[in-house]
Amino acid sequence: MLKEIKMNEIENVKIGHAQDPEGATGCTVILCEKGAPTGVDVRGGGPASRESALLNPTAANDGVHAVVLSGGSAFGLDAAGGVMRYLAERHIGFPVGDLVVPIVCQSCIFDLQLQANVHPDQEMAYEACRNAEKNCPAQGNVGAGTGATVGKLLGGAGMMKSGLGIYAVSLGELKMGAVVSVNALGDIYDFQTNEKLAGLLDPETGAFLDSEEMMYQMQEELSMQPHANTTIGAVITNGRFTKTQLTKIASMAHNGYARSIRPVHTTADGDTIYAMSVGDVEADLNVAGTLAARVIAEAVKQAVLAAEPAYGLKTAREMKQR
Repeated sequence: MLKEIKMNEIENVKIGHAQDPEGATGCTVILCEKGAPTGVDVRGGGPASRESALLNPTAANDGVHAVVLSGGSAFGLDAAGGVMRYLAERHIGFPVGDLVVPIVCQSCIFDLQLQANVHPDQEMAYEACRNAEKNCPAQGNVGAGTGATVGKLLGGAGMMKSGLGIYAVSLGELKMGAVVSVNALGDIYDFQTNEKLAGLLDPETGAFLDSEEMMYQMQEELSMQPHANTTIGAVITNGRFTKTQLTKIASMAHNGYARSIRPVHTTADGDTIYAMSVGDVEADLNVAGTLAARVIAEAVKQAVLAAEPAYGLKTAREMKQR
């Protein structure tokens, strides 16, 4: 039977956040000190990423030691250096003679519309690693979700505050969890009830607008839309899978985005999902991929429901109370 569990019930992985609430940005670090075979699937047209080529099934790499999810757009990619320093100090990494080289992948959201001059750096990422030692990650306006927003078809007018969501389940011995920073161009729906939770608001009335319908109406103006969005996340399982299989799981996990975000995977988004194996439980690939889509959809839901009002933006919980 499918059972909801806490993310820290998945062994061999630790998650930590660090953020600058005033600067409206932050980072989330997923540490796998024993190394984790990892695949990735990038669907959006505007990703900011680091070391993603290593995750190609034809590349020699067979495990990463950390995945970083952060704000800051391309500026934020510098944060991975702090994670490398943290791991190298503990002699964790790929051995090269007397040295070790930690393998750290990273993806960033675009949160610069809230504070263009602040972005995650190496010190913030190092702090996130230290916080991961407690392995009790929060949700909402933390880490990579600090500056996350949704409903941005009209730019900053009418967008809402989003955040970072976490969700995990077990199916017998198989465990699957997801960590997602939701910073989407589109609207967010409850994938089970089809209720709209967050998204584009009418700047005058504060009522929901339909981003998909607005997109059709604005087709001649859409070429002007900036690449200022991205939903990034990772699914983590104790199932034993190869990098090639994990690439397929990451691909199937994107179905969770599609169930929850409309529109999704546009050229104005950089939508990315990592899939990481941290255990040795025998599991069916199709079951794992289907389960990955479910936990991603749940984590997207949690990301908007856990968000708190900030930067003058409304939240899903406020809209539900209207």
